[in-house]
Amino acid sequence: MLTSLTVKNYALIENLDVDFHEGLGIITGETGAGKSILLGALALVLGKRADISSVNDKEKKCIVEAEFHIDKYNLELFFDKEDLDYENVTTIRREILPSGKSRAFVNDTPVTLTILNILSKQLIDIHSQHETLQLADKNFQFQIIDALANNEKYLVNYSKGLILRKELIAELEKIETEQQKANEELEYNQFVLNELEEANIKLGELEILEEDLEKLSHVEEIKQNLLQATQIVEEDEVGLKNLLYNFKTAIQNIANYSNNYQDLANRIDSIRIEFDDIAGEIESENEGINYNPIEIEKLNDRLQLIYNLLKKHSAEDIEKLLQLQEEFSQKVDISVNATETISLKKKEIDEVEQKLNQLAEKIHKNRKKAIPKFTKQLHEILVDLEMKNSVLQINLIESNTFLQNGKDEIEFLISADKGVHFEQIKKAASGGEMSRIMLAIKTILSKYTNLPTIIFDEIDTGVSGEVSNKIANVMRKMSDKMQVLAITHLPQIAAKGDLHYKVYKEEENGKIKSDIKILNSEERIEEIAGMLSGKNITKTAVEHAKQLLN
Repeated sequence: MLTSLTVKNYALIENLDVDFHEGLGIITGETGAGKSILLGALALVLGKRADISSVNDKEKKCIVEAEFHIDKYNLELFFDKEDLDYENVTTIRREILPSGKSRAFVNDTPVTLTILNILSKQLIDIHSQHETLQLADKNFQFQIIDALANNEKYLVNYSKGLILRKELIAELEKIETEQQKANEELEYNQFVLNELEEANIKLGELEILEEDLEKLSHVEEIKQNLLQATQIVEEDEVGLKNLLYNFKTAIQNIANYSNNYQDLANRIDSIRIEFDDIAGEIESENEGINYNPIEIEKLNDRLQLIYNLLKKHSAEDIEKLLQLQEEFSQKVDISVNATETISLKKKEIDEVEQKLNQLAEKIHKNRKKAIPKFTKQLHEILVDLEMKNSVLQINLIESNTFLQNGKDEIEFLISADKGVHFEQIKKAASGGEMSRIMLAIKTILSKYTNLPTIIFDEIDTGVSGEVSNKIANVMRKMSDKMQVLAITHLPQIAAKGDLHYKVYKEEENGKIKSDIKILNSEERIEEIAGMLSGKNITKTAVEHAKQLLN
């Protein structure tokens, strides 16, 4: 519930600090005293966009701060999700800077207005005269029935399923579009794919081919040098092979005299082994390379094929060609395999729709059960509110379409008097009747949902006399379960409050400012008497005020 409100430098409010309590709180004041300003300041805390024009002194910062007891609202998960510090007593602050920029904080952590709006809807419900228009809103009508039907968990699952169905349908449409496009290009794609597959290009092949061709193109020079190298190695007395053997033998002969000599001999032996291996490889190379014009032609043809493909597809290397081959393979596969893919996707959609239909049917049955219970309770309250002949009829029509919250259409109709045919609620009910119907609905909802603090802003407009007493009684019953604040001009309602707040204007240092205070017993009698008789308070009005308060 709302426990306190602090406002600084907002419109006519210079510095206001007021505490609120459980039960029914009444707010009164003359027209223009600042009741709407108070609500405007509270709206800032609830996430309304800031307007620099509402700041009194443009050189100073405007601050609105509200404190809430939130332990009954099960908001721990929300705070955790948004990375906010959860406190049973939570403070929300809005600041409007002289520059026009605004900031919002929850327990001193900066938040966006989006987060603030979501949070505030779970803390305060401000119900003004224009809120009665909600009665004609289908979403609001469903909210009422679903609260009594206890459909919350089914609606959450239905909503998730609806999102999944939308995603699957989008995927199906994409596959079908791609298939159509692929089919149109299938002949070309298949030709290119076949050409690349037949080429059977391998990664790194180009470098090997170019190297092999380079060797075969210079075979005479290569053989001449390999032969010369072999002769240098194998020559009888001065060949490197004999010289290295003699070199190794000379050191080996003295190896027994020193470990150093033995190490040198071992190292020379290692060189000799490596040298023999090199000499053998050179000999193999010499024997293996021969001038082969047919092989040169084959290499040239293969290289030309690869060069042509690189040029044709504007590819800088073989890796890019292989990527293109994979892309064309996928395009062909889409055409060839799309029918099966589409069939599987449609099966997924059918399975989701089957579950959605089951949920929608459960939601529908719960609604059907809840409607008589709701209309019965509503009628009982409307009788108390002097609308005993008004009858609400709720029609629930099953649809074949998956809608936002099930497969039902809903219709609220009302007959305002005996013998009067049913019409849409916004056409058949007057402003005063709409206010009373909305009050009755909020009273019922308070039994089934964890409604936040509710503020009624002149919901009594258009009613008087005994009806206003009835409205006050209903609000008192509501205040047993939740905090109720009511801004009113009617003394009958003002007298029912547990606490009475007065908004007033006063002049200070040549400036008009608005303020609010809690009235004591005597001040309350005087305020209600003034509401009864005007500025010139009579003894009769005072007595009447006392009677109302008693």
